[in-house]
Amino acid sequence: MTTDAASPGPTSHDGFHTEPDGTEVVRTSAEADALSMPPLLVLDRIEAYLDTQGLGSGPLAWRRIGDGQSNITYQVRRGDAEFVLRRGPRPPIAKSTHDMMREARVQQGVAKVGLPVPQILAASDDESILGVPFYVMEMLDGEVLVDTVPSVLPTEDDRRIASEVLVDTLVDLHAVDLEKAGLTDFGRPDGYLQRQIATFTRLAPLTRRRELPLQEELSEWLTDHLPRSQKVTLVHGDYRFGNVMLAPDAPPRVRAILDWEMATLGDPLADLGYLTATYVDGAPGHPSIMSLSNASAAPGFFNRDQITERYAQRTGLDVSELAWYQVLAYWKSSVFLEDMYTRWNAGERPGDDYAPRMADGIPELLEAAQALTR
Repeated sequence: MTTDAASPGPTSHDGFHTEPDGTEVVRTSAEADALSMPPLLVLDRIEAYLDTQGLGSGPLAWRRIGDGQSNITYQVRRGDAEFVLRRGPRPPIAKSTHDMMREARVQQGVAKVGLPVPQILAASDDESILGVPFYVMEMLDGEVLVDTVPSVLPTEDDRRIASEVLVDTLVDLHAVDLEKAGLTDFGRPDGYLQRQIATFTRLAPLTRRRELPLQEELSEWLTDHLPRSQKVTLVHGDYRFGNVMLAPDAPPRVRAILDWEMATLGDPLADLGYLTATYVDGAPGHPSIMSLSNASAAPGFFNRDQITERYAQRTGLDVSELAWYQVLAYWKSSVFLEDMYTRWNAGERPGDDYAPRMADGIPELLEAAQALTR
């Protein structure tokens, strides 16, 4: 998902765009080929592809959805049918990132064992359509906790239960039977933490055009203080309230886990570290650019310690070194957010109002990570 500006063309009363803007969305392949920067949607190509998959009929209407910062997600409508189309950012894309086919595969796998995810309807690695792989999934009704508390959580007790199901669903995710899900080969089971450090250490200088010495210092600290992984499970990689859709009615329950871009096999505490590091509970010192679901600071929701305690109770895992995993979460985030900032400075993210915040936000993020090392 991304915060790139939505198409400025004509819209219906419910926010769907019906006419291309000529830059982000174009009507024909010829219009796409004439642009210096590739568009995100080419309507005639997408409509032709959806025809081959039997997904709706007629002209396409679209609107941007989601609060993520990298991949791009559209709600699309054809006649009476609605779907969600998800694609990576404009090329060039770093190897092993924004892998839509892999993201579709993991959702298909966990659906087999009953984990709540949207149904994948089609997936294509044919880059002649949009320039990058993409997939189409079912459109679900639900609530995602972002800046305001949804009406389905009117009381503090409802919010407490929502916090419980947030944690319990993560526990269920980490308990997925990989063989039944067909995901035993979804990642290398050993050396996950070492590979995370090595991968992001390699990517960091490729994504930045300014000096960020703390990135290098934290890479060394993470290496020198590497914990022992207690087990190997499926790891989501971006698990937080903003990527969990709650059911639109009571009682509070998870309708779907979204945004599987970072999923792999690895150390489950990496997910808990990321969840608690990015979780907004009103405590001071939280990096501003990681405040993606501010509503969780409202009365009734768990704080970070309560999240950690419930997870530990449900799994039996030792969480005494959780700060290391939180540092890992901040440090990794600094690398891919710096890539967004670099792309924005190069004019590749026109209209993006989030990327400019990286100028001060990433140094702040790295300082927060450094504080955890103490």
